[in-house]
Amino acid sequence: PYYVGINQNLYLQASLHSSDPLLKLFLDTCVASPTPHNFTAGSYTIIENGCVKDPTYAEYSSPHGHIVRFRFNAFQFIQSNPEVYLQCELVVCRAYDYSSRCYQGCVHRSKREAGS
Repeated sequence: PYYVGINQNLYLQASLHSSDPLLKLFLDTCVASPTPHNFTAGSYTIIENGCVKDPTYAEYSSPHGHIVRFRFNAFQFIQSNPEVYLQCELVVCRAYDYSSRCYQGCVHRSKREAGS
């Protein structure tokens, strides 16, 4: 566990351990939940499909493409849950492959239309 006070910045770093220097990491989605087993009901989305949802989120530059650094303000779920769990999805791409997901940034996915 990592302890941080409410409204303090929480700094995170994800890194890819590989011998291939031409790989790049991209943070696609990051969701917080009051429980470690359910990241859908009652969860809070920080970033989704590369689109920032939390106004306190900030990404930091990294000297290497295989490292992603970011931060957001710590918060507490309603009903005073003492713990918050994070689940983040990252994408690994070939560096300099500008057609890859890593270089697309925020992607707005359209919702499916319900048929009659």
